[in-house]
Formats: sequence, C-alpha cells, structure tokens
Amino acid sequence: MPAQPGFGAFVRARANAGALVVQPRMGFGDPERMREGLAATKAARGHTVGTLTLDSYTRVGDLAAAEHALREDVPLNGYPIVSHSDATTRAMLAGVRDAGFPVQVRHGSALPQHIFRKLIALGLDATEGGPVSYCLPYGRTPLAASVAAWRQCTEIFSQLRGQGAEPHLETFGGCMMGQLCPPSQLVALSVLEALFFRAYGCRSISVSYAQQTHPGQDAEAVFALRRLCDALLPDVDWHVVIYAYMGVYPVTEVGAYRLLGQAAELAVRTGSERLIVKTVAESRRIPTVAENVAALEFAARAAEATRAAPDPGTDTQTYAEALALVEGVLNLHPDPARALLLAFERGYLDVPYCVHPDNRGRTRSRLDGEGRLCWAQTGALPLSHLVPNGQGRAVSAAGLLADLSYMRDKADREAIQHRSPAALAASDLR
Repeated sequence: MPAQPGFGAFVRARANAGALVVQPRMGFGDPERMREGLAATKAARGHTVGTLTLDSYTRVGDLAAAEHALREDVPLNGYPIVSHSDATTRAMLAGVRDAGFPVQVRHGSALPQHIFRKLIALGLDATEGGPVSYCLPYGRTPLAASVAAWRQCTEIFSQLRGQGAEPHLETFGGCMMGQLCPPSQLVALSVLEALFFRAYGCRSISVSYAQQTHPGQDAEAVFALRRLCDALLPDVDWHVVIYAYMGVYPVTEVGAYRLLGQAAELAVRTGSERLIVKTVAESRRIPTVAENVAALEFAARAAEATRAAPDPGTDTQTYAEALALVEGVLNLHPDPARALLLAFERGYLDVPYCVHPDNRGRTRSRLDGEGRLCWAQTGALPLSHLVPNGQGRAVSAAGLLADLSYMRDKADREAIQHRSPAALAASDLR
C-alpha cells in the first residue's frame, strides 16, 4: 500500500484552515461492511477521518477466537485486522483511504505487538493508546509488561519514518476510566504518555482529553494541556483531540445531541483540532453507520457555529495540579518508562476507582455543588500544597452513583424543552 500523507499533518492542515476534524469510533468484522462504514464517514458533511476499531479478541491477543469467529461467520464487535489477510484489508481500504481521508486504527490493547506488526506490514501509520491508559482500566496485565510492550511498539512504529511515512500516535491518557478522574490527572496522564511516545521515537502525536462534568473546568483543563505541551513537546507536531463524554450517556435523543454539541463547542473554544463523537444510540447499543454519520454531521455543524476563545493565560487550579503531577513523575527518573512505574509504585499517580493491582487505589473524586470534578481523597499524590487537607471526605455508594449519573440526568432534564434534534439544531445552531 503506498504511503499516504501523515494523519497528524492532515489534521494540522484542517486546523490551520479553521476547521475541526470529526471522527467516529467504528469497527465491523465484515470487510464489506467496514468499507461501507469508512465510505459513509468519508462522504459525511464535515471534515472527517476514518476509524478502524478492532475487535475484543484481537485486543487481548486471542487470535484463535477471532479466526474461529471468521470461519463460523460469528459477528465481531470490531475489525480483526490481524486475522484478515493483508490482501483483504488492502482491498477494503483501496479507493477509500487516500490523501483526503486518512484512517486511524483503534484497539485498546495493553500488549499490542501483534497489532503494530500488522499495521507496519500494511503501511497504516496512525493508531492510539498508551502504556498506562490501555493497561489499568482494561484488565490485570502488569503495568511493567504494558510499559515494556508499548516502548517496543513505539520504537518499531517510529521506524516507518524511514519508509517515507510519518507515524502518528494518540495518547489515550486523557480518557482514563471515562469519567470521575479529576481533569488535572487526565491532563497529566495525557502529557506523560506523549512524553513516553516522544522518548522512543515518535514525532507526530495527539494528546487526548475526555469531556467531563463542568464546561468551565473542561476549558481550564484543555488550556492547561495545551500549555504543558507547548513547554514539553517543542520538537513534536502535536494536536489535541477531545472525546465526547464517555460516561453514562443520556437516554433521550435530544439530551445526547445536546451533550455532543457541548463537546464540539469545547473543542472549538479551546483551539482543539479533532473531536471523537458519540451517537444517540450510546446508552442502548452499538450505533449504526447512519447514526455515526448523523453524529459527525451534527458535531460539524455545532463546530461551525462556535468561535474560539483566547486562553486566559492564568494559573488555574487545574493547571497547577496537572503541572505538579507531571513534575512529580518526571523528577522520579529520566527514563519516562521507569518514571511511570515508580509513580504508580509510590502513589504519585493513582487513579480513582481503578481496581488494577498496580494502582494504589487510595484516591477518590467527587462532584461539588457546581458540578466540578474535585479530589475527595488524594492519597500520596504530590498535591498536598494545592488541595486543602480539609477537602477530603468519604465517598458513599449513593454519592458515587449520583455522580456517575450526573451528566445523563442533567442532559436529559435540559432536553425537556426540546422536542427533536431538528428543534435543537434550529435553536442552538442557527
């Protein structure tokens, strides 16, 4: 497959022209259906890139199960890129992936060597994940094993540059656990994984941030993310990718669209270059291609109706916490891989409500009266000078459940005044 213009360069060019790139999370086991999904994404009204989301068997390395599903025509929840032949995947992408439509592979694997080998063989130059963000939330793979695997994969992926391609890696660190991880730690994890990618050869990187519970706090977080990347990634072509809310999603169609519209507005106002959308079906089932296209086009319209806001340049609480976390980890060891492992061993990084054995589990988060996501317990995080000791309090089961459903309930309540997506578009996007 001939080399295509780099994923990062494509997004950068669209951003320079004032456009937000919108992207679905889409994967099908059948190559014909996968091709139809990519073609529909390409034809959508908006500035789009394609996604090949891989299946769960491939993610965990159970290739025998993936191959059995293909033989028996059992539906898969993603594209089994390792099990399909190279010729099958090349034919699926031919005439769809091109200079105006790059494609990113998304997978979720803590031990992704088999996936990276296939990407390199196929000449696919964009994927995402990270040694922490694709390990802790998804299973019991030892963090040390994931860090070693991701170091190896980053090093071999970076060698694509010698073949005329510019490999692109997106850190998933800004999406840790999907919800209820305070924004400062999301920012810190995203920056730290980007520094990990840079240390082992990658020069085209995107840093992620998942929409949380308070628009103002989210804006603070994205501006903090951009400021830290400006300082720490001076020799990297980087951009920011926003994820529409990844927690419990609204059950009403209008509520879902309202939340997606707010994610698009967050992206534009903070100068972010790309948005991963969610659909009206998220609370019920895997979305169809048509639902994905509708979400892409809605987000594109919302983006066009929004204007960027200047970074106030102030040291917000979110920025101060993120900076302290990043500096605390980097001061542990000059090698980013070793620094990450030491950080989790000592509790300098500790993800709330994450039950992975390598996570200390001594931190907790909560929503305050304004819906901002705050620390309830900071454990050994290097934040004692920033988070008052009196702020910590026990988190009850009822309180946790209320916090988890906060965004769904809020969006659905606000949806009462809107009768349809068309009414929403007319009132909010005109």
